[in-house]
Amino acid sequence: MDNYDELLSVLLERLNPGMSATKKVPEDGLIPVGISNRHIHLSQQALDKLFGPGYQLTKLKDLSQPGQYACKETVMICGPKGMIGNIRILGPVRPETQIEILQSDTFKLGIPGALRLSGDLQDTPGITIVGPRGSLEIDKGVIVAQRHIHMLPEDAGRFGVQDGEVVSIAFSGKRGGVLNNVVIRAKANSGLECHIDTEEANALGVIPGTKITIKKN
Repeated sequence: MDNYDELLSVLLERLNPGMSATKKVPEDGLIPVGISNRHIHLSQQALDKLFGPGYQLTKLKDLSQPGQYACKETVMICGPKGMIGNIRILGPVRPETQIEILQSDTFKLGIPGALRLSGDLQDTPGITIVGPRGSLEIDKGVIVAQRHIHMLPEDAGRFGVQDGEVVSIAFSGKRGGVLNNVVIRAKANSGLECHIDTEEANALGVIPGTKITIKKN
């Protein structure tokens, strides 16, 4: 059948709304940008400590990465010099608690800024987390997220990049420019999207709908 791929994509979309069998690289070569604010990923043990035994997160909305979602629940984080409230929890729960903050937050909290990819928590600072039913002190897990691009392995082949490769990205617009040290994260079950934080987005005038191009280093 000449339209086999199209029919397969439609079928997968019906079975898994919001997902596709193959998320192809756009013909224009542009990649959508997702802007991340500070947030937290909790282990079930931490969730129980902060919200009560057996607590289950309440989904607020789905995120661009398949299976991940923003939750209704928020917590407060407290460092040696200050605190920040209304930190959004992202689900589902993870094996290890991780907090992603902005570089400017490190000064308010009084902790060092560890620039890391998600999951790389070795030698990162800890902090106190406060929830409605208790508090928890962690000895590591606070990071400033390194900018990165999520994509499927087959997308990486089409872009001519590979998992773990470091590239630059170019933004158009009146405040456009180039950001270096962007890590490719080519994994299965990924949505094609470049992730930067709100500080980087504000500096470059990035708004919803902004797209970038990859520039090989």
